[in-house]
Amino acid sequence: MSQNEAARLRAEILDKVREYHAAAFGDLAPFEAGRSRVPYAGRVFDEREVVSLVDSSLDFWLTYGRFSKQFEEEFAAFIGVDHCYLVNSGSSANLLAFAALTSERLGERRIMRGDEVITAAAGFPTTVAPIVQFGAIPVFVDVVLETGNVDSTLLEAALSPRTKAVMLAHTLGNTFDVDAVKAFCEHHGLWLIEDNCDALGSKWRGRYTGSFGHIGTSSFYPPHHMTMGEGGAVYTSDDELAAILLAMRDWGRDCSCPSGVDNKCGKRFERQFGTLPFGYDHKYVYSEFGYNLKVSDMQAAVGVEQLKKLPGFIEARRRNFDTLTELLAPAADALVLPQPTDGSEPSWFGYLMTVREGAGVTRDELVRALEGAKVQTRMLFAGNMLRQPCFDGMRDRDEGFRVAGGLANTDVIMNDAFWIGVYPGMTVEMLEYMAATILRSLGR
Repeated sequence: MSQNEAARLRAEILDKVREYHAAAFGDLAPFEAGRSRVPYAGRVFDEREVVSLVDSSLDFWLTYGRFSKQFEEEFAAFIGVDHCYLVNSGSSANLLAFAALTSERLGERRIMRGDEVITAAAGFPTTVAPIVQFGAIPVFVDVVLETGNVDSTLLEAALSPRTKAVMLAHTLGNTFDVDAVKAFCEHHGLWLIEDNCDALGSKWRGRYTGSFGHIGTSSFYPPHHMTMGEGGAVYTSDDELAAILLAMRDWGRDCSCPSGVDNKCGKRFERQFGTLPFGYDHKYVYSEFGYNLKVSDMQAAVGVEQLKKLPGFIEARRRNFDTLTELLAPAADALVLPQPTDGSEPSWFGYLMTVREGAGVTRDELVRALEGAKVQTRMLFAGNMLRQPCFDGMRDRDEGFRVAGGLANTDVIMNDAFWIGVYPGMTVEMLEYMAATILRSLGR
């Protein structure tokens, strides 16, 4: 078959994909209050993602390829960093970010087993899991109830001679106090990993979150700010960390040639590494103990189109958050409503509420009322991480972690808080229905 014929067939196939999208996804059922499900999150896409996905599949390259490279370059430019690497999930991004800081290349600054890493007790487990899995010691601090973010005034009390890093997430799109956290890290010479998985598009004093830490991470799982199905990214402006991240993502190999490319440096068989024979194939030289965490190029093809929509997604999330805040104002005496951190412009992931004492209804009762009305709810992830079953053995032996001060607000969030969605697929009717259901359950 000639190249012209192949190009003609590809164009014909992609035209048919556009027709398919219109037929399969074009006519969505209208929202019916009380009958339609109100999800907390979901995919928002059109024919362009589907066409891009099929376009990539016709290449049959499958692994890292042209769409992956395009996405990494465009995402780095969006965030405002120098390097971005796609991985297969946000959790893998956190794993890779932490692992990079254990590299021998970092000398005395590398994290060693037994070193301490300050983090928050309220959050998602894979912000903490890499610390525990490596054999470092997580040091847990409490959060601020109104923001769900780390209480930065407690950081100094969490410090010890063994502290090497701070690893924190921006909670549900609301930024932690970047000025305070960054100043603390700089003053004490600590690494900062910025878990940006729930806050893509949030800003701190006009600059995108994820760009303040030594390493930032994102997730592209369907509920998040944009999606490629599974997928995530790790990013940095530090050239040395970038080299470590790339090596560890790609099996630990020293060579930086992408899949399908050989001898980019022109010295593939002309160098000495370790005690290997001189000239040993650089593509099989391993400078780190790594993983294979890449995504497929088909996933990246979806991400390329989603990234174009991201500014609109961010605007919709902020608009939906503001609408809920206005609608729920009559419930402020019964619910602690979310407050943006001073200096922030959140790209909200969810709408966090904490039921006040004396509200006349418990969190669990309110959640059951919402779920019974077909409104999807979520807890603030693990609640108090230390009360999760995965910590049972560590807690019983009182080893492997440390708590700096109490976790009073973390326990309040675990017992009394929940959140609902603000994702771009929500309509005004959905937002009004959710708010009305909450107000009715509170007797308002």
